[in-house]
Amino acid sequence: MSHLDELLKSANNLFLKKQFTNAISIYKKIIDIDPNNLNAINNMGYALNKSKKYKEAICYYETGLMKNPKEKTLLINKISALRKIKMFNSALDNCNAILNETPDELVVLYHKLRILHMLKKYEESLEICDKILSIYPNNGDVLFDKACNLLLLNRNNSCLESLKSAIKISNKFKLKARSNSLYKKLEKNQIFIKLIE
Repeated sequence: MSHLDELLKSANNLFLKKQFTNAISIYKKIIDIDPNNLNAINNMGYALNKSKKYKEAICYYETGLMKNPKEKTLLINKISALRKIKMFNSALDNCNAILNETPDELVVLYHKLRILHMLKKYEESLEICDKILSIYPNNGDVLFDKACNLLLLNRNNSCLESLKSAIKISNKFKLKARSNSLYKKLEKNQIFIKLIE
């Protein structure tokens, strides 16, 4: 194992132990020695992302993408960081760039549905929910997201059907519905009351 490989392994172990500051300093050493090391660049961005240093993370992802523009992991991590700093339009552009190449990329579709929701494009977000559910029908998180979109579009009966499907998968969605302010408007609805009790 080379010295750089040992450093990368050490940094990755620190990352897994959530010792992000120490991991970042080692990733930086690796990048100083080998500026083209995509693993170190990506992991550096990811560690910065976990440290809530989103803009710095994006800089590393962009550095990696200049060297390898089609690197999907870098693009997906960049989308995640862009979402965190509410740069939704840039995040959406990056989603679309990946989806043009691989239209069924689940992680990217999931990012896209959340971004569209944040942009209040509930109908479009709903379409992405349905696309994901056609591939992965028992995805409770997406069923819950679908229920939220339907509620915001005032399609209460469809919302309750989707929520019921999510709750069948996991009771955690009962708690999510109870604590989500969106569902206040259903607090007197008997079907909703039974679903979350």
